[in-house]
Amino acid sequence: MATGWLCHELYMWHDTGTSAGIFPPGLSVQPGTHYENAESKRRFRGLVEASGLLEHLKIIKPRLATEDEINRVHTRAYIEKIKSFSAAGGGDASHLTPFGRGSFEIALLAAGGAITVTEAVIKGDVSNAYALVRPPGHHATPDLGMGFCLFGNVGVAIRHAQVAHGLKRIATVDWDVHHGNGTQAIFYRDPRVLTISLHQDNLYPADSGSCEENGEGDGRGYNINIPLPPGCGNGAYLEAFRRVVVPALHRFKPELIVVPSGFDAAGVDPLGRMMVSSEGYREMTRLLMKAATEQCQGKIVMIHEGGYSESYVPYCGLAVLEEMSGVKTSIEDQWAPLMASWGQQALQPHQATAIARAERLLDNIA
Repeated sequence: MATGWLCHELYMWHDTGTSAGIFPPGLSVQPGTHYENAESKRRFRGLVEASGLLEHLKIIKPRLATEDEINRVHTRAYIEKIKSFSAAGGGDASHLTPFGRGSFEIALLAAGGAITVTEAVIKGDVSNAYALVRPPGHHATPDLGMGFCLFGNVGVAIRHAQVAHGLKRIATVDWDVHHGNGTQAIFYRDPRVLTISLHQDNLYPADSGSCEENGEGDGRGYNINIPLPPGCGNGAYLEAFRRVVVPALHRFKPELIVVPSGFDAAGVDPLGRMMVSSEGYREMTRLLMKAATEQCQGKIVMIHEGGYSESYVPYCGLAVLEEMSGVKTSIEDQWAPLMASWGQQALQPHQATAIARAERLLDNIA
């Protein structure tokens, strides 16, 4: 079967306005472009087509999520807040999460796209699937939008898989450079969902994503954070996958793996301080696919999150899609040899120590 691919032009129309990167413009801040703009996503989509890979993918069309489907994750009051702000011309979901007129409907389409690809994989219409959606979602908590995120796309899709399709064990592996605090909050007490987040230690949100955050109540043991020191490259990320992520998946035995897929751990991203290359993402995908083949008939869904380098996100995304589909294009990543030569790209002792702390959490998975 083919790999599914979902995108929509309206995702590019989500308007985050002008800013100095993330800070609002003013008399001391010259207006510019918000980091969470459409360009890196548009270029990713463009490279998929220009490379010829699009011809090998099965196109999946998104639908709008219903407000009831969003309400499985978010409170009614929060949904109404975003809806009313959007209708009035825009606003801010909390702090540094601006949006414009129509973003409510676009966010519904993003969450609905996440549902659609998840259903396609569950039903066996495709082997696996990638949803290039926007706005992102893994920071949005039940009653608060933050970190550029309005609705928790991954959370909405997983809840739908539970409610509409009866799945009992679902795992998420979040490789965005920022902690997946929203996904964690949604499933923190749910033993049916294993949430794993690899992220730069204490980057965003502040004081979030420590190893001690391991779930509560029935969900104790089913939330694994792998906070990594700044400067980690392919060596540390692949070691974390081999020593923590893959063993956790084997212990949990999921029926489906969902990846909040951010490419901001890449070596040239403006909002992260990691050194992962497109080959690093390719190798992480390969390890996930092997685990998925052994545990859940290869069922993997990837839902796009962060990644703010307009020049490099497309190559990371293409590497992931090539691995998912088994189709290698002729496109070469010009950055790859340079990143491979950077100092401390290989696993470092202090990085191994951080991974070992997270590795001890494996014993808490029943």
